[in-house]
Amino acid sequence: MSIEALLRELGRHLHDGGLRGCLLVRDLHTGDELGIEPDTELPAASLIKIPLALATAERIRRGEIDGAQKLDVQPGRIATPGPTGLSRFRHPVRIAVDDLLYLSTSVSDGTAADALFALTPPAHVAELIQGLGLRGIAVRHPMRELTDTPAERFDAAEAHLPHALAIDAGTVGRGHRVPQLDTTRANTGSARAWADLLQALWTPSPVHPDVAARVRDLMAHNVLRHRLAPDFSSDATRWSSKTGSLLNLRHEIGVVEHRDGQAFAVAVLTESRVPAGTQPGADILMAQAARRLTDHLRQCS
Repeated sequence: MSIEALLRELGRHLHDGGLRGCLLVRDLHTGDELGIEPDTELPAASLIKIPLALATAERIRRGEIDGAQKLDVQPGRIATPGPTGLSRFRHPVRIAVDDLLYLSTSVSDGTAADALFALTPPAHVAELIQGLGLRGIAVRHPMRELTDTPAERFDAAEAHLPHALAIDAGTVGRGHRVPQLDTTRANTGSARAWADLLQALWTPSPVHPDVAARVRDLMAHNVLRHRLAPDFSSDATRWSSKTGSLLNLRHEIGVVEHRDGQAFAVAVLTESRVPAGTQPGADILMAQAARRLTDHLRQCS
């Protein structure tokens, strides 16, 4: 099958499944890549925790932050489905910065991430990653804003309502009545920008090797593995990733490393047109599309 036919077929499958997919798969050794709308900018959701982890690890390396420093963190006390870790705690805790870094990245704990954002505010994170040559990722706000969306105003029986709003309230220019989905106000990035970040972490770049290794390790221990991991994890591969979810957005970025030495950056960003909170079929479609693009590149290498 030609590349053009493959991309058309995958785009049709995603569309028929109610998804707009923005994907990029890149061979980290050759630079060859395949994508569908790879330059479309979308809200980042929890993907922004990777630039936060990079910035935090870099500041620890510089000696600006002590990883062993213990911080008092107030509990999130969030009862709605989704949040993890300290976000669901009921009581204050004292915890080291290094452990907050693990919770924020590997467990996708928003409260832990905001404790790190208190040390390195969004504007500082943005400045630091840009200084490392990384472009196309906007860091504008901490994670707590993602727990104040229309989804928190409805009970489980009405879960379709905030999703319907998310689907229907956007503008042609990517503005949105829900600020967390407005690309002029939200944390954002394109599939290409996320693939560039992955490449900077997995291959020689201005990112310090010790910092890159630390972020890679955090991503390798990601505990949320329901989306792309089933199609990329095996005894012969290592899958390191980060998911992001918000209303009708479902994202995942990661790197698959094969035993034979091949490695591919995978960035999949999607918007669902189906007004439902639980959509396992969407995760399956995302993974299938990413796997087919990766397999095609792998066979061409």
